[in-house]
Amino acid sequence: MPLHDFAIIESTLREGEQFSTATFSTAQKQRTASLLDQFGVELIEMTSPCASPQSEADIRAIVGMGLNARILTHVRCNREDVLRALDTGVDGIDIVIGTSQQLMTHSHGKDIAQIIDLALDVIAFVREQAPEIMLRFSTEDSFRSRESDLYRVYLAVADTEMVNRLGVADTVGVATPNQVWTLVHHLVRLTGLDIEFHGHNDSGCAIANACAALEAGATHIDTTILGIGERNGITSLGGLIARLYTLNRDYVSKYNLPLLPALDALIAEYCAIEVPFNNIITGASAFIHKAGIHAKAVLADPSTYEVLRPEDFGLTREIAIGHRLTGWNTLRDRAQTLGLAIPDDLIKEVTQVVKQRADTAPLSIAEIDALLHEVSVLTPENIAFSLPEGEGLEVRA
Repeated sequence: MPLHDFAIIESTLREGEQFSTATFSTAQKQRTASLLDQFGVELIEMTSPCASPQSEADIRAIVGMGLNARILTHVRCNREDVLRALDTGVDGIDIVIGTSQQLMTHSHGKDIAQIIDLALDVIAFVREQAPEIMLRFSTEDSFRSRESDLYRVYLAVADTEMVNRLGVADTVGVATPNQVWTLVHHLVRLTGLDIEFHGHNDSGCAIANACAALEAGATHIDTTILGIGERNGITSLGGLIARLYTLNRDYVSKYNLPLLPALDALIAEYCAIEVPFNNIITGASAFIHKAGIHAKAVLADPSTYEVLRPEDFGLTREIAIGHRLTGWNTLRDRAQTLGLAIPDDLIKEVTQVVKQRADTAPLSIAEIDALLHEVSVLTPENIAFSLPEGEGLEVRA
């Protein structure tokens, strides 16, 4: 189905604070929120004001920035949390309560009937206090909950006609895309409400599950920058963007894509981590081509081996040259970049020398350039030259 109408709930300043090395200062939160707003996310979710005095102060600071993105906060299902949240001036409240047997036993201690009673009471209380505020109700650990329990809760909440969204949470990352699609599809059909998906990445399915939720009719996806969050985190902002981009670039055209590298670098700095080498879009190797057959095709038409265009994200591709897998087309392209006119047969000879030397250690780009410059001055009458390390290269006229 078309995916043009989804919205991102960016939760780096809520879920992301639960990442092992994340401790954001107020200034860091403001900088992050500002960049996310420039990127174009529709909603920014903040840590509950009940978490700490600073958490409450941070919400007020972000609300006071006057961003285009609407500000949400995530709270437990009780009146006290709701009152604290409303007092901060947020645009929306995200209520959550666990429905799996594990959480009913070891978290809040309530059964499904009690959960429903509490949810209806708190939802009505929110509407008494703030009739126009955005309100989401979500189950926690949805995919380890009994299906019959889930539908009892969701349908009771939907029948109040007081909530804007229902949330589905794969809290421990156990769901498969098919399970996500099925639950979201049924909730859309049964309730007609907007559906939000929150998916953890414990088993590596967060991005695929988010996409399945959208295909089933979900309207909102929770993300964090670099996918940070509790344990292995949740759906990454860049990962969701990349997945949708590959389906149809129009799905993500509303976002300022060249800001993704800055966002990833910012959070990596704040969390004292490196951007993973294989991170989607912004990893160091994301747009490096190495094998000769790949490089040749990419030089002719990048789309042969690139489904993402690096220039759309403010990045550039790189063709690795100084290694044993290099091809002569890459060396010819480098020579042309340097403005050197070197015959193809001579380029092929150079390529063999590079391969031989690279069997011992890769060559730097400076070494490649020096070699090409040296070769470029050869003439048919000057049929041999010495490489820096003494290898001879025969040049045929």
